[in-house]
Amino acid sequence: MTLSVQFLTMFAMVSSGFYLGLILETYRRLSIYWKKHVILTYTMEILFWLSQTLIVFYVLFRVNAGEIRFYVIIACLLGFSMYQALAAALYKRLLEQIIRMITAVYRFFERLVQALFIKPIKWIIIAIFTVIVGIVSVISKVLWFVLKIVFTPFLWLLKGLYKLLPKKIQNYLIQIAGFYSKMKNIINNWLKKVYQKRR
Repeated sequence: MTLSVQFLTMFAMVSSGFYLGLILETYRRLSIYWKKHVILTYTMEILFWLSQTLIVFYVLFRVNAGEIRFYVIIACLLGFSMYQALAAALYKRLLEQIIRMITAVYRFFERLVQALFIKPIKWIIIAIFTVIVGIVSVISKVLWFVLKIVFTPFLWLLKGLYKLLPKKIQNYLIQIAGFYSKMKNIINNWLKKVYQKRR
């Protein structure tokens, strides 16, 4: 390698070490959001170091065709140490400010979406449901009223016919009605017991 290539390699590796300090600080700060998920933590850790290794090697490849020497590693460590000594405290404060700004912008847009889209849609759905329930209620009341008007004469007729029947037949019909009522109560009680056992 020529002297200019070596100098450029040193500069690139020092810059890469400094960059690694920045990106590692950023990753460690953001990792608290997925720290509780063990599998995700390991996956992110592997992907992070793999991606950063590829980035640094790509920079080295662009500078000196990927030739790795001892001073390349030393230069990278020097850049990382420079970050820790000169810029770590300042970058941490800057990173916190950036995170606060992004969080504030996210919350603003979240509230905006809630106010402009989600809440109106909820109100529309509730209004439509209320209207449908009201219409069904009115229709059912009208139908019930019409059915009462239609079947009331038939009920009067049946009652009149029932009074004209002999006493034996009336008693027999009463027994049938009582049996039907008992069977209905038995079935209802059985269904209630089955329902309670399932719960």
